[in-house]
Amino acid sequence: MNKQFLLGVVALVLAGCGKPVPIESVESLVADPERLKELRAQCKTNHAKVGDAQCNAVAEATRQRFMGGGTPYTPAQAPAPEASAAQDKAP
Repeated sequence: MNKQFLLGVVALVLAGCGKPVPIESVESLVADPERLKELRAQCKTNHAKVGDAQCNAVAEATRQRFMGGGTPYTPAQAPAPEASAAQDKAP
């Protein structure tokens, strides 16, 4: 009985030790829009099977394809209060 139990435990442990699936990089997904589209659909339908790391890479690749290199947002600088006060006093 103990040998069968031990053998069952060993079998379960070995079954859980499968090779992890390699994660496709963000750069490779940006370069291959068809694969990106396929993985986006898989993440949407079965996120648990695809995995958090791969779905995060898919989201980042989607963002990069949409936004591009882009320039960061820099709001316009408001004039200094002293400068606007001097303009109001000008004749």
